[in-house]
Amino acid sequence: MAAVTTEVPHNPLSHLDDEGRARMVDVAHKKETSRTAVAAGEFVTTPEVIGLVQADGMPKADVLATARIAGISAAKRTSELIPLCHQLALSSVKIAFGFTDTSITVEATARTTGRTGVEMEALTAVAVAGLTLHDMVKAVDPGATMNGVRLITKDGGKHGHWQRDATPAAPDSDAPPSGGTKSAVVLVASTGGARGTRPDTTGPSIASWLTDRGFAVRGPLVYADADIEAGLRDSLRGEPSLIISTGGTGVSPTDATPEATAALLDIEMPGIADQIRTKGTSATPHAVLSRGVSGLIGRTLVVNLPGSPGGVKDGLAVLDPLLDHVLAQISGGGPHDD
Repeated sequence: MAAVTTEVPHNPLSHLDDEGRARMVDVAHKKETSRTAVAAGEFVTTPEVIGLVQADGMPKADVLATARIAGISAAKRTSELIPLCHQLALSSVKIAFGFTDTSITVEATARTTGRTGVEMEALTAVAVAGLTLHDMVKAVDPGATMNGVRLITKDGGKHGHWQRDATPAAPDSDAPPSGGTKSAVVLVASTGGARGTRPDTTGPSIASWLTDRGFAVRGPLVYADADIEAGLRDSLRGEPSLIISTGGTGVSPTDATPEATAALLDIEMPGIADQIRTKGTSATPHAVLSRGVSGLIGRTLVVNLPGSPGGVKDGLAVLDPLLDHVLAQISGGGPHDD
């Protein structure tokens, strides 16, 4: 009787060997490349806690500063916390917070130059920042939860760029060509918002509007007015289909969004910005003071909206009937006149 041999199939899980045993992956053969990962999560709590955090009224000192330091420290120690992770020399860890009425959004960006990715460092930073938020607010809301810790994007290495997909939108004649998910970034210019002393009244509504239309949304990313150019460059990572900014379009000495955007534009599309101003004047004559611009940076459409809820509502009303069509045109699809 012939002997029967059984081959053990190759295990697709990189941290298990062919016999199913845990191992640390050997990355010595890989090239060192620049690597970036972005992770996010939502800390859900009560409106009372949100108000106290924004007013710096919690009993355990500066909540956001403490959570930010905790997240950065955790990212640096990921290899001690996750058994099979490699030790990495991180070049940067950045943690940003945003607010809704009942949640604090947490986003971590980790960077390194090395042979393996930094997604675990970014995820660990988000998780520990969220746990720290819980520790800081538990006296007021012991029922708070940290939800949806997830990887948003990663870049570098053999596989290049990866981005989390959205739920596909319904078919549409003006939809972008198949094979590409619609992706968008919401950018908020607010010095008070970046410090956590002023609520973000526009970013979440833009993100919700985009999500309802089938976009994979990153943000709101909240940057101080003086740092808005850095915010735009951050938003461009991963080459999203669309960036919608809000705030910093007026004539105050700190308003710098139009200048920062114009400096990066490859093609200006003034008709969109002009129509947003025209739409706004039906509600208030002050709408003509907005200096927002719009146009293309590479293949990314960038639109500046005002920082007021009313201005955002008017801007989104202008974008609604034309957005899918213009994105399809930018992508090389969609109907157009010869």
